[in-house]
Amino acid sequence: MVIVSPTKDLSYYMDGKLQRNLDKIKKRVLKKDMDSVFVIDGGEGAGKSVFGQQVAKYLNPNFNLQHVCFNANEFMSAINNSKKGDVIVFDEAYSGLASRTALSEVNHLLVSMMMEMRQKNLIVIIILPSFFLLDKYVALWRAVALFHVYMIKGKRGRWICFNRNKKKTLYLKGKKDYNYNVIRSRFRGRFLDKYTVNEELYRAKKAKALNNRERKTKSEKYIQQRNKLLYGIYKEYGLSLSDLTKFCKGYGVMISKPQLGRLISKLKVK
Repeated sequence: MVIVSPTKDLSYYMDGKLQRNLDKIKKRVLKKDMDSVFVIDGGEGAGKSVFGQQVAKYLNPNFNLQHVCFNANEFMSAINNSKKGDVIVFDEAYSGLASRTALSEVNHLLVSMMMEMRQKNLIVIIILPSFFLLDKYVALWRAVALFHVYMIKGKRGRWICFNRNKKKTLYLKGKKDYNYNVIRSRFRGRFLDKYTVNEELYRAKKAKALNNRERKTKSEKYIQQRNKLLYGIYKEYGLSLSDLTKFCKGYGVMISKPQLGRLISKLKVK
């Protein structure tokens, strides 16, 4: 490992081979009119965010907390307001999104922003629980590498890198069972637990994003709007739950009487 110092007041250890590869990425982005997309995945608490920050800071010393995004709105804003060579981190892009619809919407966002990333010559780091959640286009054709972060005996600080070709094989052969052992890579390394942005402010920003539920996808927002509309009809016209159920059915909205009862009770409390 070598010591890298992106800024005068910050130094940390980095794998030497990783450093050399990141130098090539910087040169390619800044001098050859290209962009780069990295993926970092791994289990909860494995250190994905810390490692992502270290890579980001080395790639661009101007990287700061403003470049760390926790939801779609922040990500789009960061991309739109970026300049050439900026590094944007989409941290835990899929966290808390359990439904297929929600996952599809995040993937659609990533795909739709790819052209903007390329035109602006950006470096984007996507941090998520598993590489296999990614849209095939992003995983196979746009991401230049996958870093799988893992722990040994409860201690974090390890990663294994799958290059462009190896990650394709991994995705195609391992996706069904989420199996990371279908192909091997000798490109491995360690990292230390050192934040490159203010840890306290980072945690506060992440907590605020989660608490405010800014991660809501379009489908979640539409459901919320539907529920408010149904409650308004129920309250304004004094319908019974049975009548409201029939009303919904008449317009092709299939929602049961018990479901209506729960959402009406929940909105009454608010």
